Amino acid sequence: MISLRAPEQSDVDRLFLWENDPALFESLPYAAPVSRMQVWEYINSYNADPFSTRELRLMITDKADGNTVGHIDLFDFDPVNRRAGVAIFIDESFRRQGYAREALELLATYAAHTLGVHQLWANIAIDNEPSKRLFTALGYKPAGKLRSWLRRNGTYTDVLVFQKLFA
Repeated sequence: MISLRAPEQSDVDRLFLWENDPALFESLPYAAPVSRMQVWEYINSYNADPFSTRELRLMITDKADGNTVGHIDLFDFDPVNRRAGVAIFIDESFRRQGYAREALELLATYAAHTLGVHQLWANIAIDNEPSKRLFTALGYKPAGKLRSWLRRNGTYTDVLVFQKLFA
């Protein structure tokens, strides 16, 4: 149903909108909006080698119509201990259609077989029931809680850490 690919120049406007969505600021690692030029420069200098960059961003594209529906990221890739964090974003108009599940499955296969990753982990807000169900259904297990990890509107929310181990 989908393919995963590197970001391209045609993704600049879409990524610019997604990266500047105020509803998502609580889960982003920066506190200020990004400019279109910053997104353009990111894509122009994108290096898809997680062994050198310690990250990998892939765009999620619907094979049937070519729509880019979201992106999935490996981050904090540790090639020595063979682990990486995983984060996924699906545009609101494409949610609950199976895109996230398939993207996570494809990324897990790539990470385990191509990169030799032993484990993937994800931080999920304790009140994010859809994400907790999704990751649990894909074999991720709760591994701990990070107390007061996310700041939302002046209050703090706990995060659950989920892990998926490969043989």
